[in-house]
Amino acid sequence: MGVKNYLIEGVSCTGKTTVCNELQRRGYQAIHGDRELAYQGDPETCEKTDTASHENHIWDVDKVIALVDNKNEPVTFFCGGSCNFSKFIDLFDGVFVLEIDIETLNRRLDERPEDEFGGKKSERELIVRLHETKEDIPKNGMIIDAAAPVEQVVDAIVGQSEGS
Repeated sequence: MGVKNYLIEGVSCTGKTTVCNELQRRGYQAIHGDRELAYQGDPETCEKTDTASHENHIWDVDKVIALVDNKNEPVTFFCGGSCNFSKFIDLFDGVFVLEIDIETLNRRLDERPEDEFGGKKSERELIVRLHETKEDIPKNGMIIDAAAPVEQVVDAIVGQSEGS
């Protein structure tokens, strides 16, 4: 592969969108996976569903493959979470997992508007459970302390991606 591709994952409220925005501001190709690649579907078959649930939040594997195959940029960052990451994680040169402490998570959840995921009580409870169990994120990713200011978080990601 001539182009490096990295996945930036983490539980809701760890800063994936903010990191993606900062990477773009710095001139990197960064894909908002939750906006540009996501849909509601079966994580195993990838068939679209009518459900609106966290468990069915998946990415379009064909789109991920097409973006990874694009050699126009020296590096591409894919930011966001999906319940079918196992279908495409091997395409990436590395995986970064944003982690925060429970106090930071609760503070960020308190700041979430109700119309965003994590704004409702049931969604908050799910996010806290996922934070505790880490069941929804890649196991072998490089841990990044996302409680730090976004500039430092992105510096760490860029530094590690350039060093690999």
